[in-house]
Amino acid sequence: MDTSSAIAELQNLPHLTILDLASPLLNRASASKTRHSDASDASNRANLTPALLAADLAHYRDLFSKLRFSYVEQVTKERFLRAITSDPPEFVDGSANAALEQKLRVDKAGLKEKKDELKVLIGELEEQGRSLAARYETIQLQTAQLEALPAEIEHLQETIDTLQSQQEPTSTNPSLALPLQPTLDLLAEREQQLSDLDRQIAALQASMPGKKRDVEDLRDELAPLQMRKMKAVQEAQDARRRRQDGNGIGDELEERGRWLRGVEAGLRGMLEV
Repeated sequence: MDTSSAIAELQNLPHLTILDLASPLLNRASASKTRHSDASDASNRANLTPALLAADLAHYRDLFSKLRFSYVEQVTKERFLRAITSDPPEFVDGSANAALEQKLRVDKAGLKEKKDELKVLIGELEEQGRSLAARYETIQLQTAQLEALPAEIEHLQETIDTLQSQQEPTSTNPSLALPLQPTLDLLAEREQQLSDLDRQIAALQASMPGKKRDVEDLRDELAPLQMRKMKAVQEAQDARRRRQDGNGIGDELEERGRWLRGVEAGLRGMLEV
């Protein structure tokens, strides 16, 4: 079953009313007599709101209270007139009044109990009615949303087709053609690598002042060696010049120069410069 068929089936469901739900509980005689009047009343009240129904209920309660008072008054007058006009007149003694009062007390207690039960039942029915009304409104809203879904799906499909037609040529880089989840995984991996690099850079930046101090110390230690090197080079040059001049002390100076060069190489290896 497609979406359109499902929506059409939901729309063709019978419209239920309170009278339709309550009709099996009514006796057949009263139902047959009031069928047409109930149907017309249901059609007239189909569009009533809960506020209007509550106002009608309060009106009818007030009306029935007045009618009950009028009925009791009329029945009392009728009985009183019948008692004084009958032949012989009806006389009631105190015991009969006491028995009647006791019966009335019992009847009132039973009536009060029935009223309490009816009040609880009405409260449960009202709560269930509110729940059903909320569910009905939800179903109506969902039905409206379902009716709008096919048009939205068609519009989205047209948008997808348009975007695919306007899409640039695919890249030769396989990383740019990954699905969503592998792309997210690759992004998380690259972000983790960037975080590691940032930590390494921060650690190196934190150690730079100490390295600079070490370099300054090595430069301070290297300065005397440079001076000695320059002096040794100068002496070697002087010795070469004297040896060329034939003074006879060139071998000693050459040996001293080799010793100084060895010392210099050893110091450079120790200082890593």
